[in-house]
Amino acid sequence: MRIGELAEASSTTTKTLRFYEEAGLLPAPNRTASGYRDYDPDVVARLNFIRRSRTAGLSLAQIREVLDIRDSGSAPCQHVHELLEDRLAGLDRQIAELQALRRTVAQLRDAATSVEPADCDPVLVCRYL
Repeated sequence: MRIGELAEASSTTTKTLRFYEEAGLLPAPNRTASGYRDYDPDVVARLNFIRRSRTAGLSLAQIREVLDIRDSGSAPCQHVHELLEDRLAGLDRQIAELQALRRTVAQLRDAATSVEPADCDPVLVCRYL
């Protein structure tokens, strides 16, 4: 399968495929006599895994780790479970930080209920912040 065909089959771009190959996410493809990349059809499944992993928020380095484990002949499921646990904990931290930020912004907004430009000290820029 040539690179353009693979790009179409995997709903990606040839530029992305070259990047993934360079980053070690895709194995180096065979080459035709004229030097064109000739990918195995099973690369589509690998690209689908990469897409699902990116959707879950895994980094390219983490995805490469998982693929390296699989390519060595081992099942990466335990490693994936740990990555997802870490990702979930990170999301929980981000959500808590965003909730705290929302409370702060709501308090500042509530304190700014009466806008009186004459009461603003130019040195402070704005008394609400």
